[in-house]
Amino acid sequence: MAQEVENGVENGATKVVNFSALKPQLFVTAPKASDAVQFYKTAFGAEEVGRTMHPKRKAEQDQPLVLSADLKLGSSIFAVSDLSDDFASPVKFDAGSCVFCLETENVEAAIDKAVAAGAVAEGDVTEGEGACCGGRVGKVKDPYGFIWMICSPTKKSCDAES
Repeated sequence: MAQEVENGVENGATKVVNFSALKPQLFVTAPKASDAVQFYKTAFGAEEVGRTMHPKRKAEQDQPLVLSADLKLGSSIFAVSDLSDDFASPVKFDAGSCVFCLETENVEAAIDKAVAAGAVAEGDVTEGEGACCGGRVGKVKDPYGFIWMICSPTKKSCDAES
């Protein structure tokens, strides 16, 4: 169950807003969303839990575009969507970017699996204080341009003391 976060409360005067989850949505150049879904299944073991297709397709398209394919990865859900020129996109790609972090005990095997599925490893696996996660971390770039940090879980401070 997701932990609820309250925001917007200031001296009890503002209405409380509760968020129960954050669901990233990845836009890939149409018509590659189905290929991206297959990549995330193969590379990271994602499970597809739902898909919504565009109700119409253009004459040159073999299949309708993917409006949203929901994938479960661990306990998280993210969406993958086709982006085409005629969609009213809620994002512009030149404004920013993001990096996804996956935790696993076997960083090297996860990187190898992603590379075998079509990702490109970027740099070496690092360890210790130089790593962003505090443990072992490697990085891959998927075929759609997204960066995935693959990290070992960080040790809790109480675990480190015992």
